[in-house]
Amino acid sequence: MISDLPPLPAGFSGRRGRPDDAAAVTACVHAAYARWVPIIGTRPGPMLEDYARVLVERQVHVVHAAERGSGTPQPALAGILVLDTTDDGFLLDNVAVRPDLAGQGIGAFLLALAEREAARQGHVSIHLYTHERMVANQNLYRRIGYVEFDRRDEHGFRRVYMRKPL
Repeated sequence: MISDLPPLPAGFSGRRGRPDDAAAVTACVHAAYARWVPIIGTRPGPMLEDYARVLVERQVHVVHAAERGSGTPQPALAGILVLDTTDDGFLLDNVAVRPDLAGQGIGAFLLALAEREAARQGHVSIHLYTHERMVANQNLYRRIGYVEFDRRDEHGFRRVYMRKPL
């Protein structure tokens, strides 16, 4: 059963991604995944994506935060969610939050949004994959109800596939 979305923290807002978000989405993804480079020995798959293309071809959601500084506050990309449909069903393709904004509920909001969107589109489950060396991610996904269903070598990466019934 899909619960209501958790609220975004004060000062944050969400919307669908647009093609003009490509540079900000790329920067957010690179910041979020940089910590995994030494662990897996190469840049993770999301760091290799062309987000100008992804924003046109897939369903992308973004969360913005008002940045404080001199002059008028400028919205800054805080997190992103990329969704797609594959032969395995509804795919949570990527969720990334800027490391300096982690722990504020943005990731939880985006994960719940992914589940809600899968259900809205008539899917009975949602799946994702993560690198086999990203054990912390696998543990997080297990805690929120995902179960491993496959391991695959794809595009030079050892991936762990996980699924969650909705």
